[in-house]
Amino acid sequence: MLSVEDWAEIRRLSKAEGLSIKEIARQVGVARNTVRMALRSDEPPAYRREKTGSIIDPVEPDIRRLLMQTPRMPATVIAERIGWTRSLTVLKDRVRELRPLYLPPDPSGRTEYRPGELAQWDLWFPPAPVPLETGEVASPPVIVGICGYSRVMVAKMIPTREAHDILSGHLACLQALGAVPKKGVYDNEGALVSRHGGRATLTEPFQRFRGTLGMHVVVLRPADPESKGVVERHNGYLETSFLPGRRFSSPSDFNEQLDEWLTVRANRRVHATLRCRPIDRFEEDRAAMMALPPVLPDTALRLSTRLARDHWVRVGTCDYSVHPSVVGRLVEIRATPDEVVVTCSGEVVGRHRRSWAKHRTITDPEHDRARDRLRAARAAVPPTPLSEEVEVRDLSVYDRATGVA
Repeated sequence: MLSVEDWAEIRRLSKAEGLSIKEIARQVGVARNTVRMALRSDEPPAYRREKTGSIIDPVEPDIRRLLMQTPRMPATVIAERIGWTRSLTVLKDRVRELRPLYLPPDPSGRTEYRPGELAQWDLWFPPAPVPLETGEVASPPVIVGICGYSRVMVAKMIPTREAHDILSGHLACLQALGAVPKKGVYDNEGALVSRHGGRATLTEPFQRFRGTLGMHVVVLRPADPESKGVVERHNGYLETSFLPGRRFSSPSDFNEQLDEWLTVRANRRVHATLRCRPIDRFEEDRAAMMALPPVLPDTALRLSTRLARDHWVRVGTCDYSVHPSVVGRLVEIRATPDEVVVTCSGEVVGRHRRSWAKHRTITDPEHDRARDRLRAARAAVPPTPLSEEVEVRDLSVYDRATGVA
């Protein structure tokens, strides 16, 4: 059989060099009739093995008849119906080839999102060490949001998975978007959603949050990450494209680097699905979203307690000092991801930077000095003298009451 290499050389010698058939046959070392066949053929030579048939061919009409009646009939049942006693593998292969001919077409669908329709939200736990203020290393969660239509991504690292921290990060992401998608898709994060009897119920902080924004919430079934596959894939994109080679000095440094990467890289790359840059579709997406309300939801943690002599208040696992002048009075605590503020009757009596580390005691030096001054002033006050005239109870009253006397 003539090789593809010889066939190509014969055609080159004829078309490019203009050699005769006899000269081509001499140079290539083949017969002149082979040269003529190569010149007549526009396709390279290929070996084609003649079909010898299969043991399944005689019963193929019976298989087709059964599939016409019941397209989803299993191959094992077909083998039983036609009395097949030979190789079941051969039969299954033929049934697999024939079955699509008798099934109705099943085209796959494509999920499409309208501008402003929804955003998917999730918590991402970056596998990267982030130093905290005490030198401790942790990996705080990051709330990630993806706009369905434009695929614009927003994200922010938050201290904990508690509702007030998640919602604070959520609000910061919405402010970065400059608008509110009409729907939000969430999984069953315990701080936002509780389930009783299979029914999903939003927690009170989340209800207040979404009610202020006017946003509809879609809660997915448990263990169903595919339903928010857009944000799940972007979580993987963060791990493979943002984290490699980066070092972080603090959570704020992490957020600064993340914001810059989202602005410069992630939202300006050509998206594989959209075939365009997310930022190019974002204006249309944002125009169809709801506007942020004039009064934003208050996502801070709020607590109230009567300040004990131990003039520290606990937020999470950390203790924060309060001015000792308000010991015994009711104080209000407001905690955000950035700071903890304590007030008494509207007056600030304690302000601290929020600690992302655990089990710490944060003390304002001024509160220590105020405590020492108050102790010294109390020690300088002389004790109240006892009165010289002290009433003495007549004990015979008890004797008469008990019948002793």
